[in-house]
Amino acid sequence: METQCMLKVRTYECDSYNHVNNANYLNYLEYARYEFLKDVNFDYEKAFESGYGTYISRIEIDYKKPAFTDDELLIKSKPVKKGAVSGTISQQIWRGDDLIVDAKVTWVFVNSKGMPVRIPVEWNVPGLEP
Repeated sequence: METQCMLKVRTYECDSYNHVNNANYLNYLEYARYEFLKDVNFDYEKAFESGYGTYISRIEIDYKKPAFTDDELLIKSKPVKKGAVSGTISQQIWRGDDLIVDAKVTWVFVNSKGMPVRIPVEWNVPGLEP
């Protein structure tokens, strides 16, 4: 299942070259992953209250084009791999027809001690599957 969310580039996210600083794309992707989890009915807050969470173990990111102040960006997120403990989400950031960022984000399901664990049945929602 692919989900989408929008955001608008704010002035303070831009660097001395007047385009979005590369580190800010990580924030954009994180925002979109949280929206993705809500869209697939994964209740992150309840999982956390139950002693679980998700950690990001790897991010591969290709910067294709710059984004600028006031650009409206569409972020597409979809699962591309899932195992018993972890998975990978493909994320793309678009400005109209221009691909700005292409990323793959690997996450790991963890217990309250931060140790990887099998995803319990109640948190193993179908939307996490590719």
